Amino acid sequence: MSSDSYGSQQTSTPDTASLDASQRVIPSWSDPLAEAVTRPVGGPLGRHAAVGRHWFWTPLRVCLLLAVLGLTAGWFGKAACIQQYVTEQGDIELDWRSGRQYVAMCYSDIVPLYTAERLDEDGTFPYATSWVENEGTEYEQVRYMEYPVLSGLFQWVNAKLAHGWDDAAESGWLPGALPVVVYFNITAFFLSAAWLITVWAVARTARHRIWDAALVAVSPLVVVHAFTNFDALATAAAATGLLAWARRKPVLAGVLLGVGAAAKLYPLFFLGPLLVLCVRAQRLKVWARTAGAAATTWAALNLPFMVFLREGWAEFFRLNTQRDMDPDSLYNVISYFTGWQGFDGPLGPGESPAILNAVSGALFLALCGGIAYVALSAPRRPRVAQLCFLVVAAFLLTNKVWSPQYSLWLVPLAVLAIPRWRLLLGWMVVDALVWAPRMFYYLGVSNKGLPEGWFLGTVVVRDVVVVLLCVLILREIYRPAQDAVRVHGVDDPVGGVLDGAEDRVVLPRRGRRGGGEQPTSADQSRARRNSMSVA
Repeated sequence: MSSDSYGSQQTSTPDTASLDASQRVIPSWSDPLAEAVTRPVGGPLGRHAAVGRHWFWTPLRVCLLLAVLGLTAGWFGKAACIQQYVTEQGDIELDWRSGRQYVAMCYSDIVPLYTAERLDEDGTFPYATSWVENEGTEYEQVRYMEYPVLSGLFQWVNAKLAHGWDDAAESGWLPGALPVVVYFNITAFFLSAAWLITVWAVARTARHRIWDAALVAVSPLVVVHAFTNFDALATAAAATGLLAWARRKPVLAGVLLGVGAAAKLYPLFFLGPLLVLCVRAQRLKVWARTAGAAATTWAALNLPFMVFLREGWAEFFRLNTQRDMDPDSLYNVISYFTGWQGFDGPLGPGESPAILNAVSGALFLALCGGIAYVALSAPRRPRVAQLCFLVVAAFLLTNKVWSPQYSLWLVPLAVLAIPRWRLLLGWMVVDALVWAPRMFYYLGVSNKGLPEGWFLGTVVVRDVVVVLLCVLILREIYRPAQDAVRVHGVDDPVGGVLDGAEDRVVLPRRGRRGGGEQPTSADQSRARRNSMSVA
């Protein structure tokens, strides 16, 4: 960051009331966290600093560099789980002795899935290759690849690349390592590329708030979970889908959301917020093009597997129907602290927890209905990112599974929906720290790990923080003058055809306050003290 006149330590906040809303937001001028971060490099940007004229270090490139640093830290965090050792028999094996994956908190699904999904074997193909689990017991079950199509193919391609590397290493062309180590590193490389795409898309979507993408780049959740599973693929597709919608390319947006849904289903949830906002603005034809493109893309990617490998393709849906509540779900929290077993206990093979599935689905649909009402009754049309965050958060809070890496889904949406740096960084730190008690809970009390109650206590804290984020977003929806994005006259950077659109369908709301469309001078002054100022 530059100081005033390239040397003077001038840090006074410029008068920004009369500046155009399309200009770039400078976080260091009003956000206390950003201001504190800049102190080691000269303090906040100076009043007369030349902005946007450096030939190379653009804000986007700085954000991408920060993302590379964050992803590098994430790789080193997992590196302890790809260490090798020589056994007494002279064999080289992966060093997961004495619960190393939990004690070092480096666990990643990528490593065990290499063998569990039969990716280490030659001649296998996802959804065609099956194996028997718990053979010879009452829990015997035929299993297939358990991931959606694109995630499964992603794993298979990386496994083939790892096999090719291993062959080249045996010929002396490349350095050698255990195939699973090579597989992890190849996977991490492509997941890093996917997260860089996510950062790029958020920066382009945020437009005049481009520096907000730095939160996506250096999020503690990225450091901890970028390589825990394969979710960066879906975040990249979801973020680029929102960017395409923002650029008024509804068909491309639908294609990208369909691609994301073929990796993880959550990008399809965006169609709900877009639908109710298009109803409010009477832009249903545009929404129909997006929804049609998303459905067509998802069907085109899945149809060959549905037709020719149907049993293997259905494994993902079967498993999610039959699996019980995970340790990190609110249902398990309720069951543990109250002793109530009404959500269905342990089930045998092929059985589904019917009550749990019904309760989870009903709660999610009820919250979606409430979000739709908010979208149609608010004094001013909510922003797309606000509703998308609410819907995805509602799914995670009501779902029977909240795998730790699912929190990555919220990161780009949160930055676009509520760009308040201290608040978001606080949530990300809390969510990332849940990883530590999770690992020591999995280690087991007998191995000096943590009791389940300690872990579930941190889960409750995480969920409460996410609920508070939702409450704050709802508050800004009903009080748009306090919206950090809209306070300077911007409508909706993610809105696309909705940006600046007239409200045509608005539900009546009891106690509606007048004057909600435009912020007053007092509101603007108050909001500027809590948000980033415009350069």
